[in-house]
Amino acid sequence: MALAPDFASRDPLSPQFWDERFERSFTPWERGGVSLALRRFVASSQPRVVLVPGCGSAHELKLMCEAGWDATAIDFSPEAVARARALAGPWADRIRQADFFAYAPEKPLDLVYEQAFLCALPHARRPDMARRWAELLGQGGLLAGYFYFDEAPKGPPFGITREELDGLLKPAFECVADEAVEDSIPVFAGKERWMIWQRR
Repeated sequence: MALAPDFASRDPLSPQFWDERFERSFTPWERGGVSLALRRFVASSQPRVVLVPGCGSAHELKLMCEAGWDATAIDFSPEAVARARALAGPWADRIRQADFFAYAPEKPLDLVYEQAFLCALPHARRPDMARRWAELLGQGGLLAGYFYFDEAPKGPPFGITREELDGLLKPAFECVADEAVEDSIPVFAGKERWMIWQRR
Protein backbone atom coordinates (compact mmCIF):
# COMPACT_ATOMS: atom_id res chain seq x y z
CA MET A 1 0.00 0.00 0.00
CA ALA A 2 1.26 3.48 -0.82
CA LEU A 3 2.45 5.62 2.05
CA ALA A 4 0.00 8.24 3.27
CA PRO A 5 0.78 11.82 2.27
CA ASP A 6 1.95 14.18 5.00
CA PHE A 7 -1.34 15.66 6.18
CA ALA A 8 -1.69 18.75 8.35
CA SER A 9 -4.85 17.61 10.16
CA ARG A 10 -4.53 14.71 12.62
CA ASP A 11 -7.92 14.82 14.36
CA PRO A 12 -10.59 12.57 12.79
CA LEU A 13 -13.23 14.38 14.85
CA SER A 14 -12.61 17.46 12.71
CA PRO A 15 -14.13 17.92 9.23
CA GLN A 16 -10.75 19.30 8.11
CA PHE A 17 -9.16 15.87 8.66
CA TRP A 18 -11.50 14.33 6.08
CA ASP A 19 -11.52 17.37 3.78
CA GLU A 20 -7.77 17.13 3.39
CA ARG A 21 -7.93 13.45 2.49
CA PHE A 22 -10.70 13.90 -0.06
CA GLU A 23 -8.93 16.92 -1.56
CA ARG A 24 -5.80 14.82 -2.08
CA SER A 25 -7.70 11.68 -3.17
CA PHE A 26 -6.32 9.63 -0.29
CA THR A 27 -9.37 7.56 0.62
CA PRO A 28 -8.23 3.93 1.07
CA TRP A 29 -11.37 3.16 3.10
CA GLU A 30 -13.59 3.85 0.06
CA ARG A 31 -14.77 0.93 -2.05
CA GLY A 32 -15.47 2.98 -5.16
CA GLY A 33 -18.71 1.10 -5.74
CA VAL A 34 -21.39 -0.92 -3.96
CA SER A 35 -20.71 -4.12 -2.05
CA LEU A 36 -22.27 -7.48 -2.85
CA ALA A 37 -23.98 -7.88 0.53
CA LEU A 38 -25.65 -4.49 0.23
CA ARG A 39 -26.77 -5.23 -3.32
CA ARG A 40 -28.36 -8.47 -2.13
CA PHE A 41 -29.95 -6.78 0.87
CA VAL A 42 -31.50 -3.98 -1.19
CA ALA A 43 -32.71 -6.40 -3.87
CA SER A 44 -34.44 -8.62 -1.30
CA SER A 45 -36.02 -5.85 0.81
CA GLN A 46 -39.05 -3.62 0.53
CA PRO A 47 -38.22 0.08 0.10
CA ARG A 48 -37.13 1.70 3.35
CA VAL A 49 -36.50 5.13 4.81
CA VAL A 50 -32.74 5.06 5.33
CA LEU A 51 -29.95 7.28 6.60
CA VAL A 52 -26.36 6.81 5.42
CA PRO A 53 -24.15 8.68 7.94
CA GLY A 54 -20.49 9.44 7.29
CA CYS A 55 -21.32 8.76 3.66
CA GLY A 56 -18.06 9.79 1.97
CA SER A 57 -18.60 9.41 -1.77
CA ALA A 58 -22.03 7.84 -1.11
CA HIS A 59 -22.00 5.24 -3.88
CA GLU A 60 -24.65 3.31 -1.92
CA LEU A 61 -27.17 6.15 -2.11
CA LYS A 62 -27.71 5.81 -5.86
CA LEU A 63 -28.38 2.07 -5.57
CA MET A 64 -30.89 2.64 -2.77
CA CYS A 65 -32.71 5.47 -4.54
CA GLU A 66 -32.91 3.55 -7.81
CA ALA A 67 -34.55 0.70 -5.87
CA GLY A 68 -37.22 3.09 -4.63
CA TRP A 69 -35.78 3.63 -1.16
CA ASP A 70 -36.17 7.00 0.55
CA ALA A 71 -32.46 7.46 1.26
CA THR A 72 -30.54 10.42 2.67
CA ALA A 73 -26.75 10.53 3.03
CA ILE A 74 -24.89 12.89 5.35
CA ASP A 75 -21.28 13.81 6.03
CA PHE A 76 -19.73 16.65 8.02
CA SER A 77 -16.87 17.05 5.52
CA PRO A 78 -17.68 19.64 2.83
CA GLU A 79 -15.25 17.94 0.46
CA ALA A 80 -16.91 14.55 0.94
CA VAL A 81 -20.34 16.08 0.32
CA ALA A 82 -19.11 17.80 -2.84
CA ARG A 83 -17.63 14.53 -4.11
CA ALA A 84 -20.79 12.59 -3.31
CA ARG A 85 -23.06 15.14 -5.00
CA ALA A 86 -20.89 15.09 -8.12
CA LEU A 87 -21.34 11.30 -8.33
CA ALA A 88 -25.01 11.08 -7.36
CA GLY A 89 -26.63 12.35 -10.57
CA PRO A 90 -30.37 12.95 -10.01
CA TRP A 91 -30.04 12.06 -6.33
CA ALA A 92 -27.55 14.85 -5.45
CA ASP A 93 -30.12 16.76 -3.40
CA ARG A 94 -30.38 13.78 -1.03
CA ILE A 95 -26.82 14.37 0.19
CA ARG A 96 -26.51 16.82 3.06
CA GLN A 97 -23.67 18.35 4.99
CA ALA A 98 -24.51 17.54 8.60
CA ASP A 99 -23.13 16.26 11.89
CA PHE A 100 -24.53 12.81 12.63
CA PHE A 101 -24.79 13.55 16.34
CA ALA A 102 -27.02 16.58 15.75
CA TYR A 103 -28.85 15.62 12.54
CA ALA A 104 -32.64 15.31 12.78
CA PRO A 105 -34.18 13.18 10.00
CA GLU A 106 -37.25 14.58 8.30
CA LYS A 107 -39.06 11.22 8.59
CA PRO A 108 -38.86 8.29 11.01
CA LEU A 109 -36.11 5.91 9.88
CA ASP A 110 -36.45 2.22 9.07
CA LEU A 111 -32.71 1.71 8.61
CA VAL A 112 -29.34 3.24 9.38
CA TYR A 113 -26.61 1.98 7.04
CA GLU A 114 -23.12 1.53 8.49
CA GLN A 115 -19.98 1.37 6.40
CA ALA A 116 -16.62 2.66 7.66
CA PHE A 117 -18.30 5.22 9.93
CA LEU A 118 -17.96 3.56 13.34
CA CYS A 119 -14.31 2.77 12.58
CA ALA A 120 -13.66 6.35 11.40
CA LEU A 121 -14.14 7.83 14.86
CA PRO A 122 -11.96 7.31 17.95
CA HIS A 123 -12.99 4.84 20.64
CA ALA A 124 -14.24 7.57 22.98
CA ARG A 125 -17.12 8.44 20.64
CA ARG A 126 -18.45 4.89 20.42
CA PRO A 127 -20.96 5.12 23.28
CA ASP A 128 -22.32 8.33 21.74
CA MET A 129 -22.68 6.63 18.37
CA ALA A 130 -24.48 3.60 19.79
CA ARG A 131 -26.80 5.88 21.76
CA ARG A 132 -27.55 7.95 18.63
CA TRP A 133 -28.28 4.82 16.56
CA ALA A 134 -30.77 3.72 19.21
CA GLU A 135 -32.39 7.17 19.30
CA LEU A 136 -32.80 7.29 15.52
CA LEU A 137 -34.45 3.88 15.18
CA GLY A 138 -37.77 2.79 16.59
CA GLN A 139 -38.64 -0.75 17.63
CA GLY A 140 -37.92 -3.12 14.74
CA GLY A 141 -35.69 -0.62 12.93
CA LEU A 142 -32.46 -1.95 11.48
CA LEU A 143 -28.80 -1.00 11.78
CA ALA A 144 -27.20 -2.82 8.86
CA GLY A 145 -23.82 -2.81 7.21
CA TYR A 146 -20.15 -3.53 7.79
CA PHE A 147 -18.34 -3.72 11.11
CA TYR A 148 -14.55 -3.72 11.28
CA PHE A 149 -12.93 -6.01 13.85
CA ASP A 150 -9.31 -5.31 14.76
CA GLU A 151 -7.33 -4.63 17.93
CA ALA A 152 -4.66 -2.32 16.45
CA PRO A 153 -4.46 0.76 18.71
CA LYS A 154 -4.04 3.36 15.97
CA GLY A 155 -6.47 4.52 13.31
CA PRO A 156 -8.53 5.35 11.49
CA PRO A 157 -9.73 2.81 10.84
CA PHE A 158 -10.26 2.14 14.54
CA GLY A 159 -11.18 -1.52 14.96
CA ILE A 160 -13.38 -3.01 17.64
CA THR A 161 -13.64 -6.47 19.22
CA ARG A 162 -16.85 -8.47 18.98
CA GLU A 163 -17.19 -8.27 22.75
CA GLU A 164 -16.96 -4.48 22.66
CA LEU A 165 -19.50 -4.26 19.85
CA ASP A 166 -21.92 -6.53 21.73
CA GLY A 167 -21.48 -4.36 24.81
CA LEU A 168 -22.33 -1.25 22.84
CA LEU A 169 -25.31 -2.58 20.92
CA LYS A 170 -26.98 -5.40 22.86
CA PRO A 171 -28.72 -3.12 25.37
CA ALA A 172 -30.84 -1.72 22.51
CA PHE A 173 -30.32 -4.10 19.56
CA GLU A 174 -30.42 -7.80 18.72
CA CYS A 175 -28.02 -9.19 16.11
CA VAL A 176 -30.13 -10.92 13.43
CA ALA A 177 -27.47 -11.46 10.74
CA ASP A 178 -23.70 -11.95 10.89
CA GLU A 179 -21.94 -13.02 7.70
CA ALA A 180 -18.46 -13.19 6.23
CA VAL A 181 -17.64 -10.59 3.59
CA GLU A 182 -16.48 -11.91 0.24
CA ASP A 183 -15.48 -8.68 -1.51
CA SER A 184 -13.61 -6.62 1.10
CA ILE A 185 -11.26 -3.90 -0.08
CA PRO A 186 -7.63 -4.29 1.10
CA VAL A 187 -7.80 -2.10 4.22
CA PHE A 188 -10.66 -4.22 5.65
CA ALA A 189 -9.83 -7.65 4.19
CA GLY A 190 -10.36 -10.50 6.63
CA LYS A 191 -11.46 -8.14 9.39
CA GLU A 192 -15.04 -7.13 8.61
CA ARG A 193 -18.46 -8.72 8.89
CA TRP A 194 -21.79 -7.89 7.28
CA MET A 195 -24.20 -7.56 10.19
CA ILE A 196 -27.81 -6.59 10.77
CA TRP A 197 -28.90 -5.41 14.21
CA GLN A 198 -32.60 -4.96 14.98
CA ARG A 199 -33.82 -2.37 17.47
CA ARG A 200 -35.51 -4.00 20.45
